[in-house]
Amino acid sequence: MPALLFAAAIPEKQETQIVGGTAAAAGEFPFIVSIQTSAGEPFCAGTLLNANTVMTAGHCSPEGSEVPLDLLIRAGSLTTASGGVTSGVSNFTIFPKYDGEDYDISILKLSTSIPTSSTIAYGRLPASDSDPAAGSITTVAGWGATREGGSSSASLLKVSVPVISRTQCQAAYAPIQSPVTDRMWCAGEAAGGKDACQGDSGGPIVDGSSTVIGIVSWGRGCARAEFPGVYTRVSSFISFINSNL
Repeated sequence: MPALLFAAAIPEKQETQIVGGTAAAAGEFPFIVSIQTSAGEPFCAGTLLNANTVMTAGHCSPEGSEVPLDLLIRAGSLTTASGGVTSGVSNFTIFPKYDGEDYDISILKLSTSIPTSSTIAYGRLPASDSDPAAGSITTVAGWGATREGGSSSASLLKVSVPVISRTQCQAAYAPIQSPVTDRMWCAGEAAGGKDACQGDSGGPIVDGSSTVIGIVSWGRGCARAEFPGVYTRVSSFISFINSNL
């Protein structure tokens, strides 16, 4: 996985972790999973969609066509190091048009089924082509860094951020030539201070009904003023997701 996430090919873009957040409660995000190596090194997150399927970012999937033998999914735990249940990954499908920034979505198929339990549930998807309203409050969770360039969190954190209009987000990123397309949407505080960060990539951002409406994708640094986080718009990929469940 690239060390600099938010579209690794573009300077000054970094993978996301939770900045300015608080601890998530048990059962608050029962569909979030940690994606890590068998040595317990987490590098991304994802959303459990059913017993055998995880949705994550395209940039969180392995390079090439082979699944690394040490790729591990941990579900049902607030920590990345222990608890819950684990599974390997049998195969993965990256959206065919993924270009390192746009179409940033991938589906992982698990080698061992993960059933629902008191701490595990499957993520709910939005209606096809729906779009979060500017100003509405969304919540992103993950085990990423708590500040730009910092270390990852051992426990699951969350932070709530308002949706930024696509027009405003496009204007913010235009000077650094980072296109915000209709397959993305943005959220963050104008003053900064709250955001996803390195290590949160691929994880879910939800609306007030806990519907998974976005995937942590990219941004400029973490929680910088005027540069909101950019999320894959899940509703743009419902057909792709359903064809890979």
